[in-house]
Amino acid sequence: MAALLEAKKIEAFYGGTRVLKGIDFEVAEGGITTILGANGAGKTTTLRALSGMVRTKGEIHFAGKRIDGLATEKIAALGIAHVPDGRGTLVNMSVEENLRVGAYLRRNAKEVEADMQRMFGYFPRLRERRAQQAGTLSGGEQQMLAISRALMQRPRLLLMDEPSFGLAPLVIREIFEIMRVINRQEGVSLLLVEQNVARALDLADHAWLLETGSTVMSGTAQELRDDEQIRRSYLGF
Repeated sequence: MAALLEAKKIEAFYGGTRVLKGIDFEVAEGGITTILGANGAGKTTTLRALSGMVRTKGEIHFAGKRIDGLATEKIAALGIAHVPDGRGTLVNMSVEENLRVGAYLRRNAKEVEADMQRMFGYFPRLRERRAQQAGTLSGGEQQMLAISRALMQRPRLLLMDEPSFGLAPLVIREIFEIMRVINRQEGVSLLLVEQNVARALDLADHAWLLETGSTVMSGTAQELRDDEQIRRSYLGF
């Protein structure tokens, strides 16, 4: 598969501290890629760098267009949606209002309404709670809402940061199943940062392993899963 996103020699900084140290990676068009590594490896920073949320060096190309240095809202308008760690729902707004915020760049009201109904099809609990304040939802429901709000942008690439964090196993399974459906049926490419390594490798086609801001290994998800030394040293299973 051709690359939808390519990152070359990416460095990222918080103030004067360099967190990413010149990493290269890519996400295939229509593929699912996961970034793995211990806490502090630079996984979340990688997603923030792609979204223009931290200072970077290097080159990032999306759909043939160079996007490093662009403002976050311009990157979103090109077709990259970001579900951050902590979910980022607008807690004082209703479920429906959150979804409409996700579609703020779009102008066709009929298409927006159709996509909202599609989100309710993926996550029926959101339909039941469409008028409910987002801050009163359970953790799993807030994650469903965060994913749905991002999809309301009609992205080509969805960045997801720790979607399973703090959720019950049954909810995690439901969310990951929907992510697979979104990828296969809608053709949305996924770049996933996930603490549940086994679950991430089951979902992904390709994996990149980071350690303190540098790439340790990359390959198919199966290759990383089958490498005993990698499993013991880095993946913890």
